[in-house]
Amino acid sequence: MSDEMIELVLEDAEESMTGAVAHARQNFSGVRTGRATPVLVEKMPVMYYGTPVPLQQLASFSVPEARMLVITPFDKDSVEGIERAIRESDLGLSPSTDGVVVRLAFPALTAERRKDLIKVVRNMAEDGRIAIRNSRRSARSDLDKMKKDGDAPEDDIDRAEKRIDEITQSHEREIDAAVTAKEEELLEV
Repeated sequence: MSDEMIELVLEDAEESMTGAVAHARQNFSGVRTGRATPVLVEKMPVMYYGTPVPLQQLASFSVPEARMLVITPFDKDSVEGIERAIRESDLGLSPSTDGVVVRLAFPALTAERRKDLIKVVRNMAEDGRIAIRNSRRSARSDLDKMKKDGDAPEDDIDRAEKRIDEITQSHEREIDAAVTAKEEELLEV
């Protein structure tokens, strides 16, 4: 019984940490690298008949060239709302429209802007590491409670704590690798 409880704590911690890594990677993909990609705008809320709706539910996307994203709304009445949402976002892009499609031209990134984006990515990575550490703290708390209540032998708890530390370090290395890859991508000219 105690082994099963310890295993559940370890599984929950690992699942939570894996989710934190996935979330950090998803956040990284939203950082602009000078190339057009729908990931930057697909989750953007657009006011559609008084309700905020993710852009991906209102339009299709295409990338005809490396620095151009074309957004084709399913309903022509939503073009104005899409254009407004993009203009008001923090992407720093100016949409152009012909009443049927919205075009986003991605300018080349300056060296200063690249450095700023690297700082943003590093902050996102630190948020991911904090989430991983919170998962570790929660798991250790559960194990300490089991130890205090006498639900499991101390040796098993100690082994589980070492395993949690290994899992934590593994997930932090994943975030570090993702940050390094994103920084290299941002520094590409």
